[in-house]
Amino acid sequence: MSLIDTLQDLVGQVPDVVQSLIVAAAGAIPFIEGEGGVVIGIIGGIPPVVAAIAAMAGNFLSVAVLVLLSSSARDAVVTRRREKVLARDGMPAGSDSTPAAAPAERSDGSRSAARRAKFQHAYERYGVPGVSLLGPLLLPTHFTATMLAASGVGKTRILIWQALAIIAWTTLTALIASGVMNAVG
Repeated sequence: MSLIDTLQDLVGQVPDVVQSLIVAAAGAIPFIEGEGGVVIGIIGGIPPVVAAIAAMAGNFLSVAVLVLLSSSARDAVVTRRREKVLARDGMPAGSDSTPAAAPAERSDGSRSAARRAKFQHAYERYGVPGVSLLGPLLLPTHFTATMLAASGVGKTRILIWQALAIIAWTTLTALIASGVMNAVG
């Protein structure tokens, strides 16, 4: 039995109060996200609006945590590299005269390298709004948001655009799923 089947069965077996929590948890899982979470909720019998809000909340909360962690990790790496360069050049630690070195790029030929290349191409072409809004067609929002943070994009900007993307895609999916369920039922 797949994870999605398990979640759908679980939604149908628990009290109403817990159903939304399961949908939110599903929305927090990469590749399921808000879009899959809302479908799980609607098929499980949750009203579409409740399922959409729960799926959006779960998806956004997990993305927000990842953005905050990634941004903090990037800041720590950049600060450490800056301090190394300054120490090597004999400059005081608080000096801003030397720009931070960019993190080293890996080219290991792995799937992650292919994802980074796909992301970089989309980022150069569409910017933060485009990558955020079109990102779910290429990569999960979790990966897109993390890569944006690792690239040095501001946390607030990432979170605003990711929130808009999550709302848009989850709403569209909820409308489609509830329309299909109404047509079938």
